Amino acid sequence: MLNYLIIGASSGIGKKLAEQLAESAHQVFGTYYKNITKSEDIKLKYYPLNVLDDNLTLDFLPDTLDGIIYCPGSINLRPFARIKPEDFINDYNLQVIGAVKTIQAVFPNLKKSEHAAIILFSTVAVQTGLPYHSQVATSKGAIEGLTKALAAEYSPNIRVNCIAPSLTDSPLAASLLNTDQKREANAQRHPLKRIGTTEDLANMVEFLLSPKASWVTGQIIHVDGGISTLRI
Repeated sequence: MLNYLIIGASSGIGKKLAEQLAESAHQVFGTYYKNITKSEDIKLKYYPLNVLDDNLTLDFLPDTLDGIIYCPGSINLRPFARIKPEDFINDYNLQVIGAVKTIQAVFPNLKKSEHAAIILFSTVAVQTGLPYHSQVATSKGAIEGLTKALAAEYSPNIRVNCIAPSLTDSPLAASLLNTDQKREANAQRHPLKRIGTTEDLANMVEFLLSPKASWVTGQIIHVDGGISTLRI
């Protein structure tokens, strides 16, 4: 049994991953911010956490932590001219500074593991320029840089990887998939002709945490239905 911390485990990809890891007999410590979340599974425990709190407390964790997965994010698609500088700052604080603070907080716990891993999330919009994505692409671009820098600094003891998904059927993307027409149009944009699921992403995270990925670090892995590389 391994110990995993999932920041943002109350919905979407984080929630699905928490359930899958618990089902695989791992001990999971999930956090939530506003949506109070509980689980009947004794291997899955939820705790309130504001990643931007000046006094970040993670004292509920065991001494040894085998992995941290940082899931918080936002999708604000607007014309660049209508985005205020403070909007970029708020997004950066949530998606980058929050990740930095939590990773620094649990680093002593990770060092005690023989096979620790850190998983972060980017977006297909970083490597594939998309209109109206400047806000999310800016923050996630920083996450990709952080991934590579930490992978180099923490090797060989801690592996660090990042997943860059395309549109995924989760509460975060609800406004983009709230009609049958939107859902079908977005599905058709992808070579695999469907929207990604939280299970698609959770499966990749499970792989990257596992011994099967023991020679994988510093990678930005696109789980995106082929949209970032294929034109068909």
